[in-house]
Amino acid sequence: MGKKISRRLALLFVPFLGSLLIRFLYFANRKKFYVPKEITSQPVIFACWHGELLMLPYLYKYYRKKPHAKVLISPHFDGKLISETIKYFGLGTLSGSSDKNPARVLIQAIKSIKEGYDIGITPDGPKGPRHEVADGLIVMAQKTGAKILLIKTKPTKYWQLNSWDKFIIPKPFGIINYYASDELDIRGMEMEDARRLIKEELLKYES
Repeated sequence: MGKKISRRLALLFVPFLGSLLIRFLYFANRKKFYVPKEITSQPVIFACWHGELLMLPYLYKYYRKKPHAKVLISPHFDGKLISETIKYFGLGTLSGSSDKNPARVLIQAIKSIKEGYDIGITPDGPKGPRHEVADGLIVMAQKTGAKILLIKTKPTKYWQLNSWDKFIIPKPFGIINYYASDELDIRGMEMEDARRLIKEELLKYES
């Protein structure tokens, strides 16, 4: 009973406080955007490593003044917290992961793209291995023809958690550098070739 109550309280307060923290960190830092100035008006799959997803809503807002996106989120409790947090930025969610209902969430994502939604995804989420590209992103893009925009968030000052994804939280009063690839069209590519291309692009700014 105590665990249920604590989780309910967490769902009530943590997402709101989390959204305030994200806004504060964004506005307390200078921003530099090394990204294409425009992208297609057609649905796009936005992808970044799991450890860098905290500031992703603001890169999305850079391109879409009116949000129309769904983000693939783990059905576990921490995923529920993230789902409730990103609602404050106008983003919807699809619940699923590579280890729970992978086929169902993939079908939902493909259907959402066909309905005109952008999709947000972490190719190495929700549990890793870190910086390895799972099949879902590739299948989704090839089945729908949607272009992929690969995102890298690199703050000059940050905390890094001791979690499997080495989750990054920008510190205030630094610079948040946003990088994005050109839109990738992977239709017709072999699975391993597409995986290699995506990984190389996402790791391009690691050093």
